[in-house]
Amino acid sequence: MFRTALRNVLAHKARLLMTVLAVMLGVAFVSGTLVFTDTLSNAFRSQSAKSYDDVAVAVSLRPDPEEAQKTPGLSQQVVDEIGKLDGVESATGRVDGFAGVADKNGKLIGAGWSNKGTNFAPGKDGKDAAYDFTDGAGPTEAGQVALDKETADKGGYKVGDPVRVATNGPVQEFTLSGVFTTEDGAVNAGGSLILFDTPVAQKLYVKPGWYSDVTVAAAPGADDDRLLDEVLKVVPKTATAQTGQALADQQAKDIESGLGALNQVLLGFAAIALFVGVFLISNTFTMLVAQRTKELALMRAVGASRRQITRSVLIEAFLVGLVASVIGYGIGIGLAVGLRSGMSAFGMKVPDGPLVLGATPVVAALAVGVIITMLAAYLPGRRAAKIPPVAAMSSVHAVATTKSLVLRNSIGGAITAVGALLIFAGASKGSDMGRMLVGGGAFLALVGVIILIPLLSRPVIALVKPLLKAFGVAGKLAGQNAVRNPRRTGATASALAIGLTLVTGLSVLGATVGTALDKATVDQVSADYMITMANGAGPGLDKSALTALRAAPGVTAVSPQQSGYFEIKGEFRSASGVTPGDVEKVLNLKTVTGDLGSLAEGRIAVAEPTAEKQGWKVGDTLPVVYGDKKKATLTVGAVFEESAFTSPFLLDSKILDAHEQKPFIPQVFVRTDGGESPANEAALVKALGDNPAMTVMDKQDIRDAFGGPINMLLNIMYGLLAMALIIAVLGVVNTLAMSVFERQQEIGMLRAIGLDRRRVKRMVRLEAVVISVFGAVVGIGLGSFLGWAVGETFKSSLPGYALVLPWDRIGIFLVLAGLVGVLAALWPARSAARLNMLSAIKAE
Repeated sequence: MFRTALRNVLAHKARLLMTVLAVMLGVAFVSGTLVFTDTLSNAFRSQSAKSYDDVAVAVSLRPDPEEAQKTPGLSQQVVDEIGKLDGVESATGRVDGFAGVADKNGKLIGAGWSNKGTNFAPGKDGKDAAYDFTDGAGPTEAGQVALDKETADKGGYKVGDPVRVATNGPVQEFTLSGVFTTEDGAVNAGGSLILFDTPVAQKLYVKPGWYSDVTVAAAPGADDDRLLDEVLKVVPKTATAQTGQALADQQAKDIESGLGALNQVLLGFAAIALFVGVFLISNTFTMLVAQRTKELALMRAVGASRRQITRSVLIEAFLVGLVASVIGYGIGIGLAVGLRSGMSAFGMKVPDGPLVLGATPVVAALAVGVIITMLAAYLPGRRAAKIPPVAAMSSVHAVATTKSLVLRNSIGGAITAVGALLIFAGASKGSDMGRMLVGGGAFLALVGVIILIPLLSRPVIALVKPLLKAFGVAGKLAGQNAVRNPRRTGATASALAIGLTLVTGLSVLGATVGTALDKATVDQVSADYMITMANGAGPGLDKSALTALRAAPGVTAVSPQQSGYFEIKGEFRSASGVTPGDVEKVLNLKTVTGDLGSLAEGRIAVAEPTAEKQGWKVGDTLPVVYGDKKKATLTVGAVFEESAFTSPFLLDSKILDAHEQKPFIPQVFVRTDGGESPANEAALVKALGDNPAMTVMDKQDIRDAFGGPINMLLNIMYGLLAMALIIAVLGVVNTLAMSVFERQQEIGMLRAIGLDRRRVKRMVRLEAVVISVFGAVVGIGLGSFLGWAVGETFKSSLPGYALVLPWDRIGIFLVLAGLVGVLAALWPARSAARLNMLSAIKAE
């Protein structure tokens, strides 16, 4: 039986090609993902180890707001005491925070969130062990800075050049004293690193004479763990201390955890691709078995058992899966290399390191490819074994009858109904539990619809049959061929339906959320501009930015959205500090009761949902505890409709300022005389000192900022789902090619009675289009339903939520489905048209 199986595989190489491609693509995705994440994990682990090579113990102190008023960090005295301990070679105080530098075009170099500034801390030899200078030296005066080599190269800076350094306050100009290389995480993450003289860095990030961290280098022969115990005796109780090795291990774990999430996402899409491939594989083996019924019957007649017939088909599947897995693993390695290069091309720096080819990707590739192929081929193998020898000898094909679908339809209907009930239950419930119910229901509904697809094929395709009449005899024959074998049509359309279910669901959800956010922007923002730190950089805007903006020409109103918090009855509540009188001019805050003008009197405004839930009304007093542990009583002066741009509590920013060392201001809204204009925007940019770390956004920019991430996420999802759609296309090609082979005699007869080659091609192409559009219609319908259901689970947290069906994208999906059919039919149609009619008529 093994020799027979091997002979069949070799005899049907062309027919099994599509199956090999489907398995190969899925395996490549799986193995490529595993190799890619293993390689990245190893590179980042090595980098972590290098960055802590010279650190025996690291001490950190991030005080809470109350402590920060008294102790902003670690004092020089603590650093000196650590340096005197036995076994300590040196103790170096460090401070750090956000700092960025612009290129020659005034654009911020680096990602923003990974742009960092710190202090240059030379030892007795005048060098800082953390940095190797390739040119110049470290800063030793207040007017000097040093840059990492990549940032200096990107900006075109050389030693002695003036450098404008951006923080969250006014831009300052320094002289470049040196260029260095480092293993610092900010630089390795694709950002930048600026070194200041220590007093300058302390003034920027903590207070003069204080540090936020201390790194300890051990003397030769000293034990790190013993040093840690000694260090803990002299540092404040609020400080945390760890060995350098422990920090490197923790960083490696954090990296692996982050990569693990990426790993799961990519493997999830690989699973979708393989799931789609199952239909192609099963369809292929079903058709191959149907074509070989006489051969199988003869084998049964000469003594082969049912088990041997099934085993023969499974051996064929094993061989196909093995070949596809080996090729897929090789392609996966190339994919991993490509992903790594792609990250670097998009500015995401990846540490240098070897390509890691572990055992897990190899085992996973072989296991996934072989097992998936054998599972998909099992049912066709069982069906082949059940064919009685005499019945098989009298019929070339064993086509399933409509009656044989009754059980399948009953099961499919039941599963679909259960799935639909779970989806409706989840949509009505909302919250995380609702989303779990929708997820479970979506899986059952998808499985149920796939089972029902053969039943759905006849009525759905019947709707397009009138359109096919326009193509004459070729169109009529195409419509009849599309429903001739409902199982095959359903299996072929299922692959496309799964892909478009996911794509459509994401599109509906993205369009709905995007429209809601866009509506919130248009309806709730009356400001002409919003000022933020570039790419979320740094600790928010400095108070000096507010002063500068208020002094800018043409500005009529300025209000920050200052983020703060306090406790009410032991519960943390987020609050927004705003400018009374101006906030109403920059944000459309609709008052339900009371008056927002009461904010100027020190009162508080509460969002309507929060007020209703707590039973608060205008005039009620709320006992609060601020971040610095000071207590106060606030009176409710207004209740306002919930806004996406503020916290549930509004109060004068001056009140928050009194309880915070450094206010956190993520956004500032500005209204100008005459509205948006190039002149007004230029005035704001000039007022901020042409700071590359700050972004001035007009209304369209604000809309893009909120809707952009959703569109980017959708594009990434479309790209990942393209794998499943490619496999679906292969399925259509495979089905048509097999169908043409089975219908050689029929096509020969049609040619003999006058159907020319052009109309034969048209018939096959139209059949492909019908099957593809049928799969698309099913996928779009189910995807729209699932998109609605998922959206219903979080609409309460998104003001202005309303279902939006992206008809333009749906139309594109249908057109693309038709185009898929045309492209998929190119080879089968050409093969059908080139058949020799006399040979075809004699074919069995």
